[in-house]
Amino acid sequence: MQNESQFSLFTKRRFGPLFFSQLFGAFNDNIFRNALVIMVVFNGAALLSFDSNTIVNLCVGLFILPFFLFSALAGQLSDKYEKSQLLRKYKLLEVFIMLGTAAGFYWQNIPFLVSMLFMMGLQSTLYGPIKYAILPQHLSDRELIGGNALVETGTFLAILIGTNIGGMLIAIPDIGRALIGITLITLAVLGYVSSRYVPPAPAQAPEIAINWNPVSESWRIFKFAKANRTVFLSILGISWFWFLGTIYLSQLPNFTKLTLLGNEGVVALLLTLFSVGIGVGSLLCEKLSGRMVELGLVPLGSIGLTIFGIDLYFAADFSVVSKELLTAGGLLQLAGSIRFMFDIVMLGVFGGFYTVPLYALIQQRSEPEHRARMIACNNIINALFMVVATGLAIGLLALDFTIPQLFLLTAVLNALVAVYIYTLVPEFLMRFIVWLLIHSIYRVSKEGLDQIPDQGPAVLVCNHVSYVDALVLGGCIRRPVRFVAWYKIYNMPLLNFVFRTARAIPIASRKDNPALLEAAYDRIAAELDAGNLVCIFPEGRLTKDGEMHPFQPGLKKIIERNPVPVIPLALRGLWGSAFSRKPGNLLLTMLRRFWSHIELVAGPPVAPENVNLEELQETVLRMRGERR
Repeated sequence: MQNESQFSLFTKRRFGPLFFSQLFGAFNDNIFRNALVIMVVFNGAALLSFDSNTIVNLCVGLFILPFFLFSALAGQLSDKYEKSQLLRKYKLLEVFIMLGTAAGFYWQNIPFLVSMLFMMGLQSTLYGPIKYAILPQHLSDRELIGGNALVETGTFLAILIGTNIGGMLIAIPDIGRALIGITLITLAVLGYVSSRYVPPAPAQAPEIAINWNPVSESWRIFKFAKANRTVFLSILGISWFWFLGTIYLSQLPNFTKLTLLGNEGVVALLLTLFSVGIGVGSLLCEKLSGRMVELGLVPLGSIGLTIFGIDLYFAADFSVVSKELLTAGGLLQLAGSIRFMFDIVMLGVFGGFYTVPLYALIQQRSEPEHRARMIACNNIINALFMVVATGLAIGLLALDFTIPQLFLLTAVLNALVAVYIYTLVPEFLMRFIVWLLIHSIYRVSKEGLDQIPDQGPAVLVCNHVSYVDALVLGGCIRRPVRFVAWYKIYNMPLLNFVFRTARAIPIASRKDNPALLEAAYDRIAAELDAGNLVCIFPEGRLTKDGEMHPFQPGLKKIIERNPVPVIPLALRGLWGSAFSRKPGNLLLTMLRRFWSHIELVAGPPVAPENVNLEELQETVLRMRGERR
């Protein structure tokens, strides 16, 4: 499984049916909404006495309204009941809604279609918490990033393709409305059939009593989510992305028409570029993260969103001289258009880097019995941020802001929000530093890391070659690791920030600081009792010559107090780097060894009763080999 691509999840029953079930539903959402909007815009005056703009805004509001009213209920139901059965009921509801929608399109009954849009919003609200809460029950931690990446990619492709299909079908004379109905019903039936193959996902909190009051339950869920600081700020981070997405996507048609002087084909091209970028960024997350929930990608994503958002403002400043609206082909021929389109793609790519780890983090860090309600809280706040984004755009444009100026302001706001969030949760920034180290300065090969258990306590022991050994290990091991660090290294600038954020344990010798030594042993025992991984460098000091020093007896004391498995690790290739103690010119060493190849090897676990210091040291030495 370790070498399988994320695409292999499509062949597994625990993911494939769920993916296609939600994909068909996302297609239906967007086909329905766009077809209805186009019908209202072009035929609303003939069918109704209301202004078409009023009806379009009403449609948007009615689709979002259920997320405020029913998300709390949806989260409770998903936590209380077995999810696969609940999912099938929601997909069956979608079939009946689409039957009604088909009739509404056939009879051109816009008020009825608007009511069906509200019902589709309700169905999406109920379905939303299941889609994300079920993934951690069916996927392992190492599959979670890949699964979320595929779901994110599928969602944006469904938005893109569904929007285009809805517009094309409804525009076909005479039979367009019938084709829309047939398509919606077919996709709903396919989604229901797919849901029949989703394996069971047991209820996580069957004992909870349903609170039917949407206001009080939403507030209770909000307060509970806020108690988990990292999860809550991840929710805010995702909601901020939907804030950005709402501004970019909602203004894209008018931006194309008023700034680029382009036609509908240009809008479709830009939507395609953005959606493809999201898909590429999402799918790259698994490779860049090493199948870990890699929080270091989140700051990388926010940096890219700011840089390319600002550049979009300047790239859009190319002249268009034409008596007719610009076509997609005409846009490609304009000087400067490639830079502009590249910015659109990269906004999508870095958006994928930003959101996929955050979704996975919410799933991983939420308590299982509250996971669906955390997703429901995310949906409520997402909807709120989308409404605020819409209101802000309307207000600023009314104050004579141009759309490019609105995009520029959004990019600057993104930078400010990112700094604020990473100040509150320094773990994101710490992981970014670690990710940069092992993906920019070094090329890391990993071998045998599946020897490290996915759950339960263990002590990791490794040779100590450089000042960044802990950072390399932490960036490669998929589980959080509590490192035991010599207090002088722990207190070094920059490393201290990383160690404190990673909850490392400073240690000293009995001669230097006996109180700190005993406190370190107590903290190590507490971490192992909690089922965590603890890593120590049993040599007790950095090597001065590249050779290993004897293992110190502190390891035996740890194992006697907490008899847990010991897993030997070996680092290869770090001796002689700028972060080792080998003498040499620091700048020349960094240039010579930049992006050098290093290796991390893990051996089989050693049972606590079999731990012998000399044998363990010999094992690590043998694993390291001649490459120091």
